[in-house]
Amino acid sequence: MTNIDSLFPGFEARWIDGPVGKIFARVGGDGPPVVLIHGFPQTHAEWHEMAGELAKTHTVVCPDLRGYGWSAAPHGDGGKALYSKRGMGEDIVAVMSALGFNRFAVIGHDRGARVAYRLALDHPGRVERLVLLDILPTVSMWEGMDAARAMQVYHWTFLAQPEPVPEKLIQADPAGWLDHTIASWTRAKKIEAFHPLAMAAYADSFNDPSRIHAACEDYRAGATTDLAHDKADLGAGKKILCPVLVLWGEAGIPAKGASPLDIWHETFAPQAEGQAIASGHFLPEENPQDTLAKVIPFLVQPLS
Repeated sequence: MTNIDSLFPGFEARWIDGPVGKIFARVGGDGPPVVLIHGFPQTHAEWHEMAGELAKTHTVVCPDLRGYGWSAAPHGDGGKALYSKRGMGEDIVAVMSALGFNRFAVIGHDRGARVAYRLALDHPGRVERLVLLDILPTVSMWEGMDAARAMQVYHWTFLAQPEPVPEKLIQADPAGWLDHTIASWTRAKKIEAFHPLAMAAYADSFNDPSRIHAACEDYRAGATTDLAHDKADLGAGKKILCPVLVLWGEAGIPAKGASPLDIWHETFAPQAEGQAIASGHFLPEENPQDTLAKVIPFLVQPLS
């Protein structure tokens, strides 16, 4: 297991009881609480460039999602409830409640951003501010899945195939698949932007068959349960109530096609503000400086 304590100086490591097992989190800083939720195929290590700066003014919590990193990775149920974003959101509520925070800001990237906006829809009293990095709503992704988008995010359909086909194919070369996937989503198509310890942490997690399975279950839920939840909320006219900041990479996944901000306005967040950042998909590691420059003012602006 790669020791990445040096990436989070001054942070405490915690294992906190969640609905389906222990959730690992790093906690540091002091002030208003903000939880940072990582994406696929990463762990909480993706926040190492941002967490310390945010901890100067906030209490920062960086958990590993259920099934990722050092958190519990129970065997899935075929994408029904266990790895739904609603279920993962319950872990975040449990972690923050255990730390004494009933209300908090949320910053999410990739799958973590899907957990984040689902959390804001399901628990509007909990989320004070919401930052979404390089995603469109799940329903918008599926409904806009033309040939170009399908080639760009082929893993959405690949990982969602029934067990055990994607698991076995990835297990043949997990490190190779991880490196290829991460590099392919960067602006430079290389992994040089990533700290070696962070990459080692991702590889440690992704080399575990139970976590490969969990990632597949995450995407199986994305193709079924999460999509159904989005459609139900859209049909009911449900909206995110808190302030929302949407940032995406100029060379990221949502950048090709309709404006990501327009899509959020038309679906769940008519009040959202945001813009593109000079980056690929991985804003917290490819361009943490510009990302922080937009996030910090958003976190400290007065709530109306």
